[in-house]
Amino acid sequence: MEFSRPTPDEVAAARNRTIPDLVGPGLKVLFSGINPSLYSAATGHHFARPGNRFWPALHLAGFTPRVLHPSEQGLLPAMGLGITNVVARATARADELDAAELKAGGEILTGLVERWRPQCLAVLGVTAYRSAFDRPKARTGPQSETIGGVTVWVLPNPSGLNAHYTQQTLGSAYAELRSVFT
Repeated sequence: MEFSRPTPDEVAAARNRTIPDLVGPGLKVLFSGINPSLYSAATGHHFARPGNRFWPALHLAGFTPRVLHPSEQGLLPAMGLGITNVVARATARADELDAAELKAGGEILTGLVERWRPQCLAVLGVTAYRSAFDRPKARTGPQSETIGGVTVWVLPNPSGLNAHYTQQTLGSAYAELRSVFT
């Protein structure tokens, strides 16, 4: 598969860009990252940064038949899967987002969920979920509250910076969600 890596200048120029949501009717699970990395914004593909473990975790969990390349994200809706972000704009690090921006992103995400009505919203990152939806005591796993009337599941952030989870434990956490919604 041909895929050109963005240059460092292209990555730097991607600050504040957005990536289109991968949404539509009939989704089983809508995955929501925190926000795109500069690398993802430069490529136009979700979770594209080398070292991000989203695509391997999807496969280990059984959501996909093989590890997809980020450029193959368009295959997901046919599998009942979609991707969005709590905050649309790309940053170098998620900690560049403040609480107000996360909260505003949570409101936009709620509207998206109300429009498309996936069976489940899976937010990838408990800290972002807590801030965006004012749930300071939330933990990973299924949530007792819904968002836009849709079941919510908080999963570990697949970033390579999240050292608390190995690729295997990420796959297991994602597989628990898959066992309920596929």
